[in-house]
Amino acid sequence: MFRRLIPLVAVVAMVGAACGSGDSDDSRPPATQTTTSVPRTTSTEPQEPTTTTEAVDGGFPVAIDAPNGMVRIESKPERVVSISPTSTEVLFAIGAGEQVIAVDSMSNFPTNAPVTDLSAFTPSVEAIASFEPDLVFLSFDPGDIVAGLEAIGIPVILHGTALSVDDAYAQWEQTGAATGHFAEAVGLVADTVVNMETEFDSLPEQEVAMSYYYELDPTLYSVTSATFIGELLGPSGMMNIADAGDPDGSGYPQLNAEYIIASDPTLILLADTKCCGASGETVAERPGWDTLTAVVDDSVVELDDDIASRWGPRIAELVMDVVEAMLELEPSNA
Repeated sequence: MFRRLIPLVAVVAMVGAACGSGDSDDSRPPATQTTTSVPRTTSTEPQEPTTTTEAVDGGFPVAIDAPNGMVRIESKPERVVSISPTSTEVLFAIGAGEQVIAVDSMSNFPTNAPVTDLSAFTPSVEAIASFEPDLVFLSFDPGDIVAGLEAIGIPVILHGTALSVDDAYAQWEQTGAATGHFAEAVGLVADTVVNMETEFDSLPEQEVAMSYYYELDPTLYSVTSATFIGELLGPSGMMNIADAGDPDGSGYPQLNAEYIIASDPTLILLADTKCCGASGETVAERPGWDTLTAVVDDSVVELDDDIASRWGPRIAELVMDVVEAMLELEPSNA
């Protein structure tokens, strides 16, 4: 499910060939980093990815085929601002943390990220520009931030909500190419793929398929198998009860208590523990929920909201938590 063809040997060879020349002539064409990426967008809604085929790490300048268009970065950025908790996590995971001078107030991981009062919800051109960045990452554009920053000569990469797992991987690789850490980003993707496959491979074959309900908030919004989270958990072999409750195919149906009780999921996965105080105890207190198999078997999994709502490298931790809960149930499911 998660395997991708990553021509790492070829990439390393091209890096060596490009960097060995020592050519600093600004007239040379930029090295091009083209990967799978989401198209230009000014909203937080995920879009169909645009697929290209070539990945070249040729140093700087570099041109990134980003969702907001082709972004040219003249030299290795040393003053990076991230207005995206996911981008912040990726930057530090690929070794670009020392280049990051400021992140938004919601970027709470890793703990050594330079958190500021920059808003992730209402970003301001003036506030961002005050840090004199040479590269900015955004998770969404309310309509004028990208244009405003570009107008004053600051390159911006807009990495919106990942539509798929491969889409997330492509964003990591673009982040690496833009900051001079492409090889590290490719390695991060490869490690994440292996780690998640190892987790899923630890699951024995299910004689009776388990099922799960994934809760986004206490109003019972959920995700189907067609979403990023649904794809991420697909290799578990579990049935997603939200699939049959989404006749319109939105991917994010609002279920009702009667439907969930009738579906009787094996696992309940709560992605609303921090935001809304959801827990195994509060779920058990909901009318009629105390009879659910997941509640009776103590299989209500309290996820970390931050990990569950981001598409950075900690997705492997989310998978690990779910697999661990499944393994604890295996004896009774056999």
